[in-house]
Amino acid sequence: MPIKVATINVNGVRAAYKKGLAEWVLENSPDIIALQEVRAETTDLETIFGEIGEKDGITWHILHDAASAKGRAGVAIVSKVKPIASRTELGPKSFDSAGRWLEVDFKFKTKTLTVISTYVHSGEVDTPKQVEKYKFLDAMTKRMDELKKADGLVVVVGDLNVGHTELDIKNWKGNLKNAGFLPEERAYFDTWMHKQGWVDLGRAAHPETPGPYTWWSFRGQAFDTNTGWRIDYQIATPKLAKLASNYLVHKAASYDTRFTDHSPVVVEYAI
Repeated sequence: MPIKVATINVNGVRAAYKKGLAEWVLENSPDIIALQEVRAETTDLETIFGEIGEKDGITWHILHDAASAKGRAGVAIVSKVKPIASRTELGPKSFDSAGRWLEVDFKFKTKTLTVISTYVHSGEVDTPKQVEKYKFLDAMTKRMDELKKADGLVVVVGDLNVGHTELDIKNWKGNLKNAGFLPEERAYFDTWMHKQGWVDLGRAAHPETPGPYTWWSFRGQAFDTNTGWRIDYQIATPKLAKLASNYLVHKAASYDTRFTDHSPVVVEYAI
């Protein structure tokens, strides 16, 4: 059986749970779930996935890295498989990456799969927020180079808050000077994919197709008109990419059935 890995920016896990997160998990049965923007305590995750576990008869293992500022960011990985190791360090010690980078190792017979849940800053042009975003992307690029050279089975998943190409944003012309589609931000993705050799599984599955988008603003008619952004990714090492299949963006049936402003992105891996 393949290992099903899902990534979801939940936009607050407690709110998502009230709006249908549990039902989605029970219906789709992922083996590993990477969460971003948890914005809650570990005890909240334990309660939520404890209740889900009671319904599906599964004990969910939980690893959570909260942000330094309470109620902000936060990344987690919950899984049916027990992890064997985890890491949260990224960049120099003076750099605050709390709540934005969580590496977790899983053992499947002789193979080790590393899943990384990450939440890149949204940024804002000409503000300290954009400076922090570039610091994070610099640290991320260095770590991804190390991971790629180690030649293992690694996937970086999460809300990366950048649309890589014109295919990734419906209104790309109107966002050329906005955070999320700046040439400087997109250049990092060029480095990862073209120089380091990582594989963007979403683009590999849809090489010439706009989208499929993963985020739509709650404001206006963005969801109904599909004026979205593809900012949630699963990016794999070449060795793991060869084992990947069934990439799917789980877009909600309608605006009022969404449990977050993002859609889950799911990939199966034949580990």
